[in-house]
Amino acid sequence: MAQTQGAYYVPHGSHWPIIGSFGLIGTVGGAGLWLNEADTIGKPIMAIGVALLLFMMFGWFRTVIRESLSGAYNKQVDTSFRMGMLWFIFSEVMFFGAFFGALFYARALSVPWLGGEGHGALTNYFLWPHFSPAWPTNGPGAVGGAFSTMSAWGIPLLNTLLLLSSGVTVTIAHHALRAGHRTQLLIFLAATVLLGVTFLTFQAHEYIEAYEHLNLTLGSGVYGSTFFMLTGFHGLHVTLGAIMLTIIWLRCAKGHFTKDHHFAFEAVAWYWHFVDVVWLGLFLFVYVL
Repeated sequence: MAQTQGAYYVPHGSHWPIIGSFGLIGTVGGAGLWLNEADTIGKPIMAIGVALLLFMMFGWFRTVIRESLSGAYNKQVDTSFRMGMLWFIFSEVMFFGAFFGALFYARALSVPWLGGEGHGALTNYFLWPHFSPAWPTNGPGAVGGAFSTMSAWGIPLLNTLLLLSSGVTVTIAHHALRAGHRTQLLIFLAATVLLGVTFLTFQAHEYIEAYEHLNLTLGSGVYGSTFFMLTGFHGLHVTLGAIMLTIIWLRCAKGHFTKDHHFAFEAVAWYWHFVDVVWLGLFLFVYVL
């Protein structure tokens, strides 16, 4: 039932939160047991937890979609959704901000200090007299052995062009939705998903190249850990974004959105643009500088 203008929609009692809670407990608990070499019980518990989470996500989002299509959400609810998405993206900014901060700390402070700069002169003299504070580094003792860095002008540059192009295609799709051009909307939204999947394919190839030919691994000291931490989590966000865009494409094909009411599309587009901006920072500070 549609809500009146001054009323805020209050959902009915839902079983999805408790299912999600059990799913999280199973996923995290099973992963913990698995990492502590309890494979026989850890793996199945984690698998059950992941299955419960997927079941919860499909079911809960289906419920929200049905509520939206039924006209249960008014302008006030739409505003709260927008604020929630903005806060979520802000939390993601802080998430990557912490990782970029770790990269800055290691590169601009820790490595020079270990090399003898400032108050690190005695530490360098007594503990690591032969350590050179050059970046990229795998630390004193060359943890993980010698490695080569990934060139910025190969796959990383290509992936940058792919993500920038995807930002253009999703914007064109948004304008097509607002103009009521259904075919153009579906074509450019599908192109956005294809560009994202291509990005992930090239990133997987990059990781294989790093491990097999460059000896650049997670064990390659501070550079290896920060490289894979930043690029890996970004790749995870691209994966999630591509999945969300695919779902939005299916909803567009079913005619769920109008030119005036399509916040779900806008929310995913915001997220995708955020992913693009983060990659530009990665390309500059991880690959180029």
